Amino acid sequence: MVTTEGTDATPTIERIGFFMVPEFSMLSFAATVEPLRMANRMSGKELYVWYLYTATNEPVCASNGMSFSPTRRLDESQDIDTMIVVAGIGAHVYDDKVAKLWLRNLSSQGVNIGATSTGSLLLARFGLLKTQTCTIHWENIDSFREEFPRLNITGELYEIDGKYLTCSGGLAGLDMMLSLIGNRHGEKLVHAVAEQCIHPNIRPAHESQRMSLQSKFHVNNPRLIKAIEVMREHLDEQLNCKKIAEAANLSTRQLERLFKEHLSTTPNHFYLDLRLDRARFLLVQSSLSIVEIASICGFGSTSYFAKCYRARFGHLPREARGRIKPL
Repeated sequence: MVTTEGTDATPTIERIGFFMVPEFSMLSFAATVEPLRMANRMSGKELYVWYLYTATNEPVCASNGMSFSPTRRLDESQDIDTMIVVAGIGAHVYDDKVAKLWLRNLSSQGVNIGATSTGSLLLARFGLLKTQTCTIHWENIDSFREEFPRLNITGELYEIDGKYLTCSGGLAGLDMMLSLIGNRHGEKLVHAVAEQCIHPNIRPAHESQRMSLQSKFHVNNPRLIKAIEVMREHLDEQLNCKKIAEAANLSTRQLERLFKEHLSTTPNHFYLDLRLDRARFLLVQSSLSIVEIASICGFGSTSYFAKCYRARFGHLPREARGRIKPL
């Protein structure tokens, strides 16, 4: 058991609500709620209590199909200190006027407002995020920036800007909650909680969301890694091999040799796959038109985009939205 730091023998209980959007991410939810339970256990005190809310006061399903029932009704939120919107794959099509008004009322009453993963998109669409610094899952950053250019959208694991806290989803919620617990109750408790989670390396907010290219593609050649980075940074325009090679300090022939030797493909084919993978995600996770998606992913015409997409995935882009199950 760990004694919390501070002058209060009995710290004020912090009340946290979790607003669950249909098809929310189970991993994001667990990563934010479990540190609270462990903080209570390791301190031997009730430092946190939490409640579950839904827009209809009825059960909702997570993206893995598991059903969760609210523990409180929407009108039972007067004592909440922080409300966290837990979202996932369905956020881009979620539009609930009741939820919008309820969250805006909570914010006007001084409640801290948070979000995990694509919950940041909902906060922005509901008018709660306007010019704040915030973050979102890396797959959604580009479309989020395009829809809300006034927001300062980063690629951080989590962001805390005044009373607004956002995290990129997945296990980033664990790091954000550990940071909040540490700020409130001290390092001894937060390290005890982290050990219980078998999370010995608490990540700072600025650590990268994405897996390193070395790990993802099992390559260690620095020039090849640089070439891949250039491709990923220019998905909206198709650079030719000469420009990619120059950016990686290679000749075109050397670039082609490295891709063949380490990845068993050509630079052009690898680059095309990156752009098509991005297009596939946008078709499922955004409301952008096919014309807009083709442009964002570096295709000069929708007909060429459709041809490449069908060759890769076996169906046309316009068929994708009705048949692909989001990950």
